[in-house]
Amino acid sequence: MNLQFKNKYKLLALSILLDVIGLIPFIDLIWAPLSGYIMTRLYKGDIGKIAGVITFIEEAIPGLDFIPTFTIMWFYTNVIKKTKPEDTIIEVDAE
Repeated sequence: MNLQFKNKYKLLALSILLDVIGLIPFIDLIWAPLSGYIMTRLYKGDIGKIAGVITFIEEAIPGLDFIPTFTIMWFYTNVIKKTKPEDTIIEVDAE
């Protein structure tokens, strides 16, 4: 299952859709582990694993379904954590 998207706005739309699915009552027992798995597939590495655990906990605990974890993760990876060219440091070995 490869859920990598080339267009970040398609990923945002998918994230919003997954958050809306999480609002449906009575599917939490099925949706909690599934949403955690989907989160780890959408975002690779340690950050995806951490987000998957957070998503699982958020969906498993009643009353926390309103938190848009997929959308928050999209904003974190595409807006907050986005590396800017001026943040890149290139070291030059001067002899």
